[in-house]
Amino acid sequence: MSARAFIVALSCIVAACGYVNATSTQYIGVQSYPPTDPASVQVLPAEPKERSDRLGELLLDISVDPAPPKEEIEKRLREESAKWGANAVYVVQNVITPNREHRLVAIAIRFRQ
Repeated sequence: MSARAFIVALSCIVAACGYVNATSTQYIGVQSYPPTDPASVQVLPAEPKERSDRLGELLLDISVDPAPPKEEIEKRLREESAKWGANAVYVVQNVITPNREHRLVAIAIRFRQ
């Protein structure tokens, strides 16, 4: 296989993969916690009724075509939240724009003992 054919094939494979890019902002003045195990972080459908502290916001830029599997998005939410010691995360905004951009905003929280 020539180098040109290899580069074209590699470009097609990369273009066919969905992506989930994360940007996070930890809130100022919030107590710091040691990181938690990402597998222990719950992805909640809404803000919980239990008392909790908000640790920060996550912004995910997600590919639309092809869209990554839901499990990959949840995995990224868990990984980013766990860095701050969160034990749960919930989505506050999930929008696909007419420009074919998918943006998701979530809040990382830690339940009070």
